[in-house]
Amino acid sequence: MEEYKKNDLVKVTIEDIGSEGEGIGKVDGFTLFVKDAVPGDVVTAKIMKSKKTYAYARLEKVETPSPFRVEPPCKFHRQCGGCQLQSLSYAKQLEFKQNKIRNNMVRIGGFAPEFVDGIMEPIVGMDEPLRYRNKAQYPVGTDKEGNLITGFYAGRTHSIIANTDCLLGVSENREILENLLEYMRENKVTAYDETTGQGLVRHVLIRKGFTNGELMVCVVINQKCPKENKQYLPAQERLLARLTELPGMKSISVNFNAENTNVILGREVRTIWGEPTIFDMIHVRDMKTEGYPFTGDSLTFKISPLSFYQVNPVQTEKLYSLALEYAGLTGKETVWDLYCGIGTISLFLARKAKQVYGVEIVEQAIMDARENAIRNGISNAKFFVGKAEEVLPEYYEKQQGDEMLHPDVIVVDPPRKGCDDACLETMLKMHPSRIVYVSCDSATLARDLKILCGGGYELKKIRGVDQFGMTVHVEVACYLSRT
Repeated sequence: MEEYKKNDLVKVTIEDIGSEGEGIGKVDGFTLFVKDAVPGDVVTAKIMKSKKTYAYARLEKVETPSPFRVEPPCKFHRQCGGCQLQSLSYAKQLEFKQNKIRNNMVRIGGFAPEFVDGIMEPIVGMDEPLRYRNKAQYPVGTDKEGNLITGFYAGRTHSIIANTDCLLGVSENREILENLLEYMRENKVTAYDETTGQGLVRHVLIRKGFTNGELMVCVVINQKCPKENKQYLPAQERLLARLTELPGMKSISVNFNAENTNVILGREVRTIWGEPTIFDMIHVRDMKTEGYPFTGDSLTFKISPLSFYQVNPVQTEKLYSLALEYAGLTGKETVWDLYCGIGTISLFLARKAKQVYGVEIVEQAIMDARENAIRNGISNAKFFVGKAEEVLPEYYEKQQGDEMLHPDVIVVDPPRKGCDDACLETMLKMHPSRIVYVSCDSATLARDLKILCGGGYELKKIRGVDQFGMTVHVEVACYLSRT
């Protein structure tokens, strides 16, 4: 096997794609991982980091393009860390994501390939894999010449790529950001510098309600929240004059974050114009019918700057409708919804269940969930603040014999890290008849499914939903039944 070293140029045929979207090829048995290359490409790549049997390489030139290669719509796609798959046709993106889920079930979950193939349903794709994000968080900073900029971080760095119009976000983002930057320039408002900890404006959060067009802007500033209301930004009225003229503007607020941290939002928010929240609606869809038509049932949700709300509302309808289908509710069931956020899945379930209990660690989200229940006329949903892995054991210990202890269905939608061990253990002790697991990371999902299936459950169905077109990420819903 020939040894390769840094800066060597290598011609290679890309044969596969890795979990992070990188092209994979081999030269004389030596494996190359080439970012931005797609299966079927013949490329010249430069070795950037070499190991004994493999190396990471940078794409230098596409010698022969793959039949699956497409022209990326965004000129920043190679610099930005957000879209790993823009050069790959969308049909091939869906195939990649289907295989990613399958491979994790086999490799990490330990399920037999033929078993996975027998229960895995076709991935649910997007009609339009651009302009789908209803939320965007833009860092604000300066370039090398000291000019104010906003955009997104380059891959694996905190260097901002100046771009006010990410094609995954809504078109309104551009005008909002350009007005903010112009206000900052005119009024000498400084941008936050991570190195020194100085400067005022750190990030801008923008949200849009897709069903009604309502817009929310939240400016994150490098200050502690004052005890009394005051002007939080220099010449604040000039910023408001710019933003309030934009169509659909409903809410403008300031978030306070004086911590030296990568966490974007602080805990305190003050509304400086309009309403503290916006609203959006999610429709229930028939996932068994081609085209996934609306069933006529819908729910309205209040969204604050700190609320967790799925970023792709069109695909969220499909994902939650799939979870509802997998729950198999008849109106007699008691359901626990763990990691419930502002109650989106909980309230879907409550329309078909006897009683739903939701758990979420963020207090504001639970307050929103309770209000959302009232807004939608739902009285059979009760919400608790706390960690699922703490709330569940507490109820297990204190409520022996109660229906809360032995629910018919448990639904989990955890963060990327998956379920805590204590949460999984308590779920098994509560032995519901069915578990619906919604995941944004099929690797941690596979790990947790291995535990649940080892504890007396059988995996019955699994299906991917593409929430994040152009990226390597994919949501998954699955259904387990007690054996």
